[in-house]
Amino acid sequence: MYINIIAIIYVAFLIISSLVSLYLYKKDKKLAERGNMRIKEKNLLMCSCFGGAIGSLIGRIIFHHKTDKKYFSLVIYFSLLMEIIAGGIIIYMVVR
Repeated sequence: MYINIIAIIYVAFLIISSLVSLYLYKKDKKLAERGNMRIKEKNLLMCSCFGGAIGSLIGRIIFHHKTDKKYFSLVIYFSLLMEIIAGGIIIYMVVR
């Protein structure tokens, strides 16, 4: 029973984190186009690491932002893999 609540909280956390990450990528792209002060790269990457990997990946694709930075790809794909593994573990515990 508690694992179902944990699964719901995990999914909600991923959705909120991804939306925040997507917003940050959009905001940083607009700031870059206007030549204004930007969001620090470490903040974008930290957002990816803490549940926002899906939003970061979508933000990079939609806004064509930070696409030529290899370490962004590495961090985002690794974070996405960790989110999938954690989700798989939770699903396994719910089903079992």
